[in-house]
Amino acid sequence: MDDEKPVLEHVTDTMSSAVEATKEAAKTAVKKVKKAAKKTAKKVMPKKAKKAKKAAKKSSAKKSPKKAVKKTAKKKKKAKKSKR
Repeated sequence: MDDEKPVLEHVTDTMSSAVEATKEAAKTAVKKVKKAAKKTAKKVMPKKAKKAKKAAKKSSAKKSPKKAVKKTAKKKKKAKKSKR
């Protein structure tokens, strides 16, 4: 401790360095937690995502032919009406 500096300056310097150290520690902890969360999400999500994609493909595949049939039926009806 320097005799030239007042005690108050020493305290503020110590506090600011403690705050900076705490801030850096918190940042690194957050980064580690985010990495761990991403890893677990990758392990858990692919199974669910694959199931969801398959279900979406099945439902869209089932719906599209039905829609196509309905559309062609409507077109035929309109064509018949226009010929009359």
